[in-house]
Amino acid sequence: MATSIALVAPAPLLAQSASARDQATPSVDLVNPLMGTDSDYTLSYGNTYPAVAVPWGMNFWTPVTGKAGSGWGYTYDANKINGIKQTHQPSPWMNDYAAFSLMATTGALKVKEDERASWYSHKAEESRPYSYKVYLADYDVTAEVAPTERAAQFRFTFPESDDAHIILDGYAGGSMVSIDPVRRRITGYVRNNHGGVPDNFHNFFVAEFDHDFTVSRTWDDNGQLAATPVREGDHVGAVVSFRTRKGEQVGVKVASSFISLDQAERNLRSEIGGDGFDATRAKAKAVWQREFDRVQVSDPDVDNRRIFYSALYRMLQFPRMFHEVDAQRQTVHYSPYDGKVHPGVLYTDNGFWDTWRAVFPFFALMYPERDGEIMQGLVNTYKESGWLPEWASPGHRNVMIGSNSANLIADAYLNGVRGFDVETLYEAMVKNATTSQGRPVDKKGNVVNAVGREGVEFYNRLGYVPYDVGINENAARTLEYATADFSLSRLAAALGKTEDAKLYATRAQNYRKLYDAQSGWMRGRNKDGSWSTPFNPYKWGDAFTEGNALHYSWSVMQDVQGLADLMGGDAAFVKRLDSIFTTPPIFDDSYYGQTIHEIREMQIVDMGQYAHGNQPIQHMTYLYDWAGAPWKTQYHVRDVMKKLYSPAPDGYPGDEDNGQTSAWYVFSALGFYPVTPAVGQYAIGSPLFRNVRLTMPGGKVLQIEAANNGPGNVYIQSATFNGKAYDKPWLSRAALQQGGTLRFVMGATPNRSWGTAKANAPFSMSAPTAAR
Repeated sequence: MATSIALVAPAPLLAQSASARDQATPSVDLVNPLMGTDSDYTLSYGNTYPAVAVPWGMNFWTPVTGKAGSGWGYTYDANKINGIKQTHQPSPWMNDYAAFSLMATTGALKVKEDERASWYSHKAEESRPYSYKVYLADYDVTAEVAPTERAAQFRFTFPESDDAHIILDGYAGGSMVSIDPVRRRITGYVRNNHGGVPDNFHNFFVAEFDHDFTVSRTWDDNGQLAATPVREGDHVGAVVSFRTRKGEQVGVKVASSFISLDQAERNLRSEIGGDGFDATRAKAKAVWQREFDRVQVSDPDVDNRRIFYSALYRMLQFPRMFHEVDAQRQTVHYSPYDGKVHPGVLYTDNGFWDTWRAVFPFFALMYPERDGEIMQGLVNTYKESGWLPEWASPGHRNVMIGSNSANLIADAYLNGVRGFDVETLYEAMVKNATTSQGRPVDKKGNVVNAVGREGVEFYNRLGYVPYDVGINENAARTLEYATADFSLSRLAAALGKTEDAKLYATRAQNYRKLYDAQSGWMRGRNKDGSWSTPFNPYKWGDAFTEGNALHYSWSVMQDVQGLADLMGGDAAFVKRLDSIFTTPPIFDDSYYGQTIHEIREMQIVDMGQYAHGNQPIQHMTYLYDWAGAPWKTQYHVRDVMKKLYSPAPDGYPGDEDNGQTSAWYVFSALGFYPVTPAVGQYAIGSPLFRNVRLTMPGGKVLQIEAANNGPGNVYIQSATFNGKAYDKPWLSRAALQQGGTLRFVMGATPNRSWGTAKANAPFSMSAPTAAR
């Protein structure tokens, strides 16, 4: 059973001392990488693993408690570890690729993962963003790892033994190992993956030891050992053995490359070189601390700070770099789209259905240079594959819906991000919105219909994707395409493409075609214009994606006022929002034939139909800001933060999803959230911290103060920005990046007049002030 990691003191004096120590603790050491690891297939409290990495690194490392090939490689309730692997997994549902592991043992040699696994305890485990350390009890060995972007250092502390071993497992899916005792090295490659790669896909690796080997062996697909120095097959591995004194440490420097073995060696030399383990660990820690220093929060509740920095740690992992630096110091990448090596950057391992909502808006606000580089990576993806990615891992994967690349591209450009070929990305966005023909085909001959827009021809002709033409999740697709069309219209206008801007602005209103006034919800519609029947608003899936009509009816981020008008005006809109929290969590799971974990996560938290564990409804708590009831946003946002997040292994309310569920918390704790893409506005919620210091791009500082803040004082009484009264329930990106002081005064009861003026509502296409 998961428990909080908060410090508990036996006496008040000790408690004060502990609090003082916590305030002085570097923010990087407040992170709990085990947050979210108490998960499984049936119920997700994050579905995370303890990633040992640097921000956006090409490779992560993680301990392994599960079987190779399982998406649940590390689960908190497991008792044994069978290795520490290089991982690129963005989600258990996507699974891993290019993985291999190292494991240290003593005594009789066992190479199969279930046989070599050792008992361990969380009491003898130390997990940090920049390092991992664990005691392998069956072998009296302590294993440690510290990362760089494309390399890592291991340190194994052995007992006295004539039979100390380090095992390298290449995993199933195609692998090769080669042992060179003279150079004290194991080199090779692994090819394991779960799709989205060309036939020539390889991850080349080099592992360099600081001790001579007494014995070296390789093993075959059946785990049979031999003195053969080279082995190739579906699943092969290598073992090097030593005689060790008590406390003797064996170091291993490891690096990899998707380009070549020579490039793997180059990555090793350039990123580790002559550094020892402690130096690599210190450098990784410094990289994380530098990023965290840009977002400084202070609060007497240390758990709030732990959650915040644990969430920020998750936000800065994906998408990962897929590029490397060659012998001429040029940035190059192996393309998982055409199998060739190209100049320039590339990023991967991201599902835009999740991350367009808050992760990429955070990058645009705080990391515009990185965001621009990621956008240029999208340019390269389009040039190499003919399409924008929607879920890449490492190439196009056939999962999720939408055309959400449009949202993060337009949001970046409209928020001042530069350094990328926006005209090429605009061309790619228009292609998505124009045709579904010529999309990639996977190795089984199936069209990758997650790329582009499935049913776009119907959508452009009818204004919606019909329910009865064999395209699943059609209503969700329609709503998401309409939001993407809004983003397209905004980018077109910014680029001077006036006619395109008008066309896509018109299509952004297509959400209206699915609103059923009789039920008051969005609903699937047949090709002839009739409503799909029977209609059950509590039915998950079917016309919707991982949700029901009560969740997806709010997916009109571009025109919240227009949606409110459809629902009968602001008062009726507020009442409908309220109903989400008061309607019991009843559900119909017949579309799936089982109760999927997203349904269960909604059901068990006693928040009615509010399903924060999945992305489609996460913005809903902020919609009160449009309807003159911002105090209800303030209440619900703080309630979600308090009830659904903790710094413990069960600390998330559902799948963490490449930083998105974390990004909701990070933004919300700061006091604002990006609901509408490409307009540079953030709806105000309820700031969690008493003081925040944000170092903006260019070095300007934004101070956010919340006087009287505390668990009971969640309501904004008044606000000032740079000393002037501020009564809008939204903030602009331009103002935030200019820095200054944003000050809230908080209280225990709602101020029903602050932020309620209709003229001050956030952007909506249908609002008279929409041009602002």
